[in-house]
Amino acid sequence: MAIAANKFPGVRAAPCHDDITAEMSRRHNNLNVLCLSADLLGSKLIDRMVEIWLTTEFEGGRHARRVGKINELENQAGTC
Repeated sequence: MAIAANKFPGVRAAPCHDDITAEMSRRHNNLNVLCLSADLLGSKLIDRMVEIWLTTEFEGGRHARRVGKINELENQAGTC
């Protein structure tokens, strides 16, 4: 799911499997697509992870540079 989602311009997606990966995906990578496995995660955990993901703000700073580099790579790929 994440691999396919990341083929689209502007998408930053990753699989998350617990509270901390959901939080850090937003806080450090500013993900805009959350990928969850319904087969591996229970509904209570999924609900909690979605709530954490939706309410976590992007930290910026050194992490913004990383996201900027990702955007630059995406823009370069679009000109090929």
